[in-house]
Amino acid sequence: MPQDPAETRVVVIGPPRRTRRTLHASGYYRPRTEIDEQTTLGHTYVRSLMRTQLRAGLTAFAVLVLLVGPLPLLFAALPGARRLEWGVLGFGLYVPLVLLARWYVRRAERNERDFVRLVEDR
Repeated sequence: MPQDPAETRVVVIGPPRRTRRTLHASGYYRPRTEIDEQTTLGHTYVRSLMRTQLRAGLTAFAVLVLLVGPLPLLFAALPGARRLEWGVLGFGLYVPLVLLARWYVRRAERNERDFVRLVEDR
């Protein structure tokens, strides 16, 4: 009588897996392994990246607030200067905003590059 197909044993052959104890040549876990295995040290590495990215974002936000925040007070102090308002809002803000955005993107990319360098032991 034929066997039930659910009971048929299948042998799967593939490349050998890495063991959990992948040690670097110097005898310590690589940071990438720590992150992959979600250990406390790996969590610390990821939190440090998140903290540096948050610091860059908050710095850019603070500069933005200092740049744009006082404008209503300036415009209220000079009620007859409509051309000044349009000049500042229409042209004067674009260059600082573009420079701030460029600084933020470069800073975020540098933070990520430093993190990858740390994780890959370069």
